[in-house]
Amino acid sequence: MNSMDIKDTTYRNIQRLKEALDEPYSSIIRDAAIKRFHYSFEAFWRMLAKHLKEQYEIICRSPKGCFREAFSAGLINEEEREICMEMTNDRNETTHIYNEKLAEIIFTRIKDYAELMGRVVERMKISKKR
Repeated sequence: MNSMDIKDTTYRNIQRLKEALDEPYSSIIRDAAIKRFHYSFEAFWRMLAKHLKEQYEIICRSPKGCFREAFSAGLINEEEREICMEMTNDRNETTHIYNEKLAEIIFTRIKDYAELMGRVVERMKISKKR
């Protein structure tokens, strides 16, 4: 899959996440949104890793490392990097959520994460190597 295909696929995943967030709240919608967040996050950081490798010859092995490198390359700003680090922590928490309170807390953050990921993907679609 080429970089543009990965960016388009990632963007579509994020759009589907936003669709879930637009639905009236229920525990089922919350859980579905958390699952879609997990998939979107995985596609997002892997898309960044592929872009960094192809455009900057930087190899990323983890989401946090990838976000640090994206910041160093000027692909995301400091605030976005910090949010990406928080988002990574929340993604890690979503792997095994058995706590309703934690699910509620993460759900309240997902809309902001989806907006951030969408902005970065849009930026990446037009990004050229500096």
